[in-house]
Amino acid sequence: MEPLKHRVDRFFLLTQNGTDIPTEIRAGLVTFLTASYIIFVQPAVLSETGMDFGAVMTATCLSAALGCLIMGLWANYPIALAPGMGINFYFAYTVVIGQGISWQTALGAVFCSGLILIVLTLLRVRALILNLIPDFLKSGIAAGIGLFIAFIGFVQGGLVVENPGTLVKLGNLKSLPVIFTLSGLVLIGVLLQRKIKGAILIGMVLLTLLGLPFGLVTYQGLVSMPPDMGPTLMQMDIAGAFDLGLITVVLVFVFVDLFDTAGTLVGVSQQAGFMEHGKLPRATRAFLPDAVATTAGAAMGTSTVVCYIESSTGVAEGGRTGLTAVVVAVLFLLALFLSPIAQMIGGGYTPEMGKTLYPITAPVLIIVGCLMASNLTRIDWGKWDEALPAFLTFVGMPLTYSIADGMALGFITYPVLKICSGKSVHPVMILIAVLFLLRYVMLGD
Repeated sequence: MEPLKHRVDRFFLLTQNGTDIPTEIRAGLVTFLTASYIIFVQPAVLSETGMDFGAVMTATCLSAALGCLIMGLWANYPIALAPGMGINFYFAYTVVIGQGISWQTALGAVFCSGLILIVLTLLRVRALILNLIPDFLKSGIAAGIGLFIAFIGFVQGGLVVENPGTLVKLGNLKSLPVIFTLSGLVLIGVLLQRKIKGAILIGMVLLTLLGLPFGLVTYQGLVSMPPDMGPTLMQMDIAGAFDLGLITVVLVFVFVDLFDTAGTLVGVSQQAGFMEHGKLPRATRAFLPDAVATTAGAAMGTSTVVCYIESSTGVAEGGRTGLTAVVVAVLFLLALFLSPIAQMIGGGYTPEMGKTLYPITAPVLIIVGCLMASNLTRIDWGKWDEALPAFLTFVGMPLTYSIADGMALGFITYPVLKICSGKSVHPVMILIAVLFLLRYVMLGD
């Protein structure tokens, strides 16, 4: 009988992709640790609507595991999925709290959006859009995601703080979390420069151990039982979601997921070198996981599931196949029982100011942002009809705090500049620009 190692290698094409099982496991662990905050942030946000905290936590882990398994086993890409940040705030504060819609009906809207995304995926509409994006915009998207997650790292590490007069300012460099963030950057940077395998994971482990005596990391135990999912399971109100006034809500869920996931796939694929002649192989397969996981997640009791930009940390660690995503899936399932450990490493530290910081994972996000910024060299800065849309895309993402909104700036200006320069543009790209405009004009936030 063929050894398990060889079967795994053949199934995931490890050798063909220049990787091995230890590298993929390490990459999956790094990806999970940088994304594990969602296990606790998601229920904290959705519980504001009256949803049960524990039930949402369980639904979050299960929907993330489902999406990761489909991505790993079906599409064979090292891309993790979980309920998306940003769209969860829209779900809670705009739809439920702001518009007074019940969380059951909001879940129904998410469920319907998932079904629509499945149809668009099977019709290959999403793959068509991804493959039609010009190379310079793909480079802008990848760099923009890098700048975006670096900015998140700056905020989570306390290096950047809010300031009413200038929006943001430099944080307190004397504070312990900031010192740890800067130390983590130097530590991981040195390990990378010395080409030490597992540099990012080693850095995270060392920071965690160093954080224990300083109180930045709190030991909370090893094992806990999974919370009951009963309070949210199959509670979505699909009939209510068909109300005329909620059509725009469903469309917003579809639109944000459509372009957030497309942006993440482009960014991570550019970083990993998956693109072939500007196109992503198995694109339709890569788009199916978030659609299925969103539908299932709504049934279990959580908001829209998307591809995670934190997947770039695993790619930076050497992950190149779906085995990385499968490892993340297993860890999300284990987190249901080992949530104290996940919370210890991926959780936050709240100093006297009351702002929760993440000094263990923040340096990783900044390091990966640096790696992804290299895509800027692929843009021809001498061509304004390409440079400007790419620039607006990668600058717009961190400044609007949204992948989809950053993409909108580039996708709207791209056809306008090309057409005004007397050049042709694919009709689908013009349609996307119009849809972006309609999304802001008619659908609002």
